[in-house]
Amino acid sequence: MKSIREIYRIGTGPSSSHTMGPRHAAEIFLSSHHNAEGYEVVLYGSLAATGKGHMTDAAIIDVLSKTEMPVNIVWKPDVFLPYHPNAMTFRSLDAMGFPTDEMTFYSVGGGAIEEEGKPLAGSPEIYNLDSLTEIMQYCERTGHSYWEYVEQCEGPGIWIYLHEVWEAMKAAVERGLKHEGRLPGPLNLQRKANSYYVKAGGYRDNLQSRGRVFAYALAVSEENASGGTIVTAPTCGSCGVVPGVLYHIWKSRQFPEIQMLHALATAGLFGNVVKHNASISGADVGCQGEVGVACAMAAAAASQLFGGSPAQIEYAAEMGLEHHLGMTCDPVCGLVQIPCIERNAYAAARALDANIYASFTDGSHRVSFDKLVKVMKETGHDLPSLYKETATGGLAKDYMQM
Repeated sequence: MKSIREIYRIGTGPSSSHTMGPRHAAEIFLSSHHNAEGYEVVLYGSLAATGKGHMTDAAIIDVLSKTEMPVNIVWKPDVFLPYHPNAMTFRSLDAMGFPTDEMTFYSVGGGAIEEEGKPLAGSPEIYNLDSLTEIMQYCERTGHSYWEYVEQCEGPGIWIYLHEVWEAMKAAVERGLKHEGRLPGPLNLQRKANSYYVKAGGYRDNLQSRGRVFAYALAVSEENASGGTIVTAPTCGSCGVVPGVLYHIWKSRQFPEIQMLHALATAGLFGNVVKHNASISGADVGCQGEVGVACAMAAAAASQLFGGSPAQIEYAAEMGLEHHLGMTCDPVCGLVQIPCIERNAYAAARALDANIYASFTDGSHRVSFDKLVKVMKETGHDLPSLYKETATGGLAKDYMQM
């Protein structure tokens, strides 16, 4: 497996696969084609189907227009290339408008991209184990925690990076709590984080706690929907779950920063296992691969903080993902707003419940996290494309603005 830096990417929303990935692909293409007389970019499948709402075209044009040459975007939502639903072909043009070269990229989730025919040079494979069962057995045999295994594979420099991640997550929560008004786009959706936070203060104990978890997750998701700076965890569309849970625990229990970083390392490890063995792309496996995985990551992080054993942490993560199996990705109007934002808030609450449930056990259970990841991948590939980030099925179908 690669570094958990591939799971946690600091960037701008609203979509890791449809905004961050295409922007990166455009930068790579431009680096070797900056003398072109013009550019044509063909978007296929999910990128074309929801690209307008996800600002895919805006991200690409923002990069290529630096040459002051014309950029033409071609939309082909009904054409799916075999490797991945999020495909795009970049072409350089001569003065007559004829193609001189082309490159095809795939945005495979979480902001990561691959070029057709060859993987992009990115972080190396640094983990010697790539299944949670093997990692858990190693931890139980050696007495290590999951975060210690991460440090062993990543090196001590990972804590510097995770400090930056944690600071960016906290900043996103705090900005989101301050902002009010409508989110951009045709839905005219009102921000809710600020009002949820204020209302939570009027309740006691459990209701206040739950209201603030909702508020923190909503805050980050609303920042993402408005194009603000967030951290993929593991994607932009699911970026509110992990910081919502961790910020709540940090504020209510005052854990020292190093323990928060350990929790992020554990969460990143679980997300990494899913990315390596299945997918974190909504266009590939539906929202179970985004919000479902985020819930698993947050549940693992919470269990880590509250003293869970390796088996209990694995069980908490397994429940976080299991109870999102089959979840569709059906963004209304192609925006990362409905149902995405509310799903982040609910998943944050579910993650905390999964931690509590696992804490009442010794960690023993029948369905392993690895088995669940395999099932999630199979389930996702069985879902028709209209339920995988194409805005043609589910809640997105025939949506009528109120």
